[in-house]
Amino acid sequence: MLLDIAIRCFSHWLFSIGKAGVFCMTIYVSVVVPTCHRPELLNRCLAALVEQTFDPTTYEIIVVDDAASDLTKRLVKDWAERTSTLPGTNKGSPSLQYIAVTKEHGPAAARNLGWQSAIGEIIAFTDDDCIPDRQWLSAGVAMFRPEVIGVSGRLIIPLTTKPTDYERNAAELERAAFATANCFYRRDAIAQVGGFDQRFTIPWREDSDLLFTLLEQLKVSDQTESQPNQFQQFPFIPGQGWLTQFTPGEHFNPKLVYAPAAIVVHPIRPAAWGVSLKQQRKSFFNALLYKKHPELYRQWLSPVTPWHYYGIVTALVVLFITLLLLELNPASQFVIGLATSAVLVWLTLTTKFCLQRLQATSHRFSHIAEMVVTSVLIPPLSLFWRTLGAITFRVVFF
Repeated sequence: MLLDIAIRCFSHWLFSIGKAGVFCMTIYVSVVVPTCHRPELLNRCLAALVEQTFDPTTYEIIVVDDAASDLTKRLVKDWAERTSTLPGTNKGSPSLQYIAVTKEHGPAAARNLGWQSAIGEIIAFTDDDCIPDRQWLSAGVAMFRPEVIGVSGRLIIPLTTKPTDYERNAAELERAAFATANCFYRRDAIAQVGGFDQRFTIPWREDSDLLFTLLEQLKVSDQTESQPNQFQQFPFIPGQGWLTQFTPGEHFNPKLVYAPAAIVVHPIRPAAWGVSLKQQRKSFFNALLYKKHPELYRQWLSPVTPWHYYGIVTALVVLFITLLLLELNPASQFVIGLATSAVLVWLTLTTKFCLQRLQATSHRFSHIAEMVVTSVLIPPLSLFWRTLGAITFRVVFF
């Protein structure tokens, strides 16, 4: 344990581009921010992180640049220099560390590099497109007591009165527990379970996988649904460690709690026309999560099997077969009737799906056109990724 701390401190001293004179043992919290070719958004996030009310000499900011760019590196360096010369910073400023990843490995791998390079006992995760509230770190860290190993903060995703289908779906993240846009974990707990599974190569389900792994391996008691005031304002005592001094079991039951005052605003980024088609790839990683944690997947995510997708695709398959049969026997009334039925089933289910997506969303012409086109393409595309995931990870997944 001491060797591990020494190595991390020495590594931080060598590679940090933050303020000189901040000793490694004063760092209690490490904020990990993965980024990938989004300097404008990262700049906004860093502006919020350096303005935290938390003692600036006791936390560090680690930017992990997936597919490293000189522009991002310069941005982090500029912020490091700027914070060290800000007026009124007699109490010091947070240390900034830049980690370059030479190839794109995905957010799971980037976050692993971040927490593994961290000095803090508590790892705070957020994303480069987020805006943490000034009280974010203070409110999150205040929830820790010896048995608390993780804190889930509150996400706010602003929406217009008539959002697009994409924006409405993105806003569902507000209800997610321990989304890496806003959560805190003890470093020892992450290390104990091996960190993020790097097979999750896109920003989807890697945070749920870490949460489920903690729940299963460490027998964690989830209390994120308890009354918020029950867990507020517990003193954080640095240097206490966690798994080095406590053993989960009869006398120590690790807990997860909710911090409603630890707020992160997550504005929805503009998306390209037809973005929902690209997002169907997420079904591939749903299969991986289900393979690893079938019970928790059903319990926490309440997945609904998209039977209408299966109905739509089945109708298309039947239509294709009947068209082939009509080439052989154009006069077959049975085949003609079957083809007509397939068309009606496909049209009914697809229209219903499209109207559901348009309900309470924008009625701009471009958005309506997008919903019509993508509603035709999503069912077969989604089932393709679900099937590929089931085959790849060898799991029965519907």
